[in-house]
Amino acid sequence: MLNVTGELSGDSWGIFTFLCAALCNLPALPALNCSEELGAGQSIQQTYDLTRYLEHQLRTLAGTYLNYLGPPFNEPDFNPPRLARAERVPSATVDLDLWRGLTDNARLAANYRAYSRLLCYLRVLDGQVGTAELRHRLAHFCASLQGLVLSIGGVMSSLGYPLPAGPAGPPAGPPGAPAAPNDFLKKMDDFWLLKELQTWLWRSAKDFNRLKKKVPPAVVTLRLEARGF
Repeated sequence: MLNVTGELSGDSWGIFTFLCAALCNLPALPALNCSEELGAGQSIQQTYDLTRYLEHQLRTLAGTYLNYLGPPFNEPDFNPPRLARAERVPSATVDLDLWRGLTDNARLAANYRAYSRLLCYLRVLDGQVGTAELRHRLAHFCASLQGLVLSIGGVMSSLGYPLPAGPAGPPAGPPGAPAAPNDFLKKMDDFWLLKELQTWLWRSAKDFNRLKKKVPPAVVTLRLEARGF
């Protein structure tokens, strides 16, 4: 377009004028939209990314919350046996070989039910803590975990699986199981809730990483919106 002197030639000037006119009238041109269909592959990738984000978020939250509970819960080597009453918190301690042997539908349903239930416990926790900062962090984590439940539901729907019924609230435990009789056992319940969340997120990240390798990524399509054509 430019001659050796850096000036526009006649033909080039005509092309340049046409391009300027086209740019000035872009709104009148047909719109080219890029729409990304949210297929199973993309839904699985987003759910995997969200589990990894929640893992990172939980590390900060757990440290803050355990410090709030105080010793011995915030001590690095504190590793108590799981009490029978802690079964009120959904457990992820299923044998990994047995877990891998489940169908994709069964694993997704288990994830969906577990996080729905854990979310109910966390919301109860949010109303009990005594510091504004910790309540804010718990509320933010609850919102993210709610997003994970919805995301898992989206994966199940995209794969044609029915959604399992989620719990209406934290279960009361086995028949006749009393509430925590003292502050220490109440803190123990909170400790196991954080531990189960950690285990479930670690397991879910592995699940969705395997699942995304089985399902092709979403197809990106270009759609031309014809206006008056």
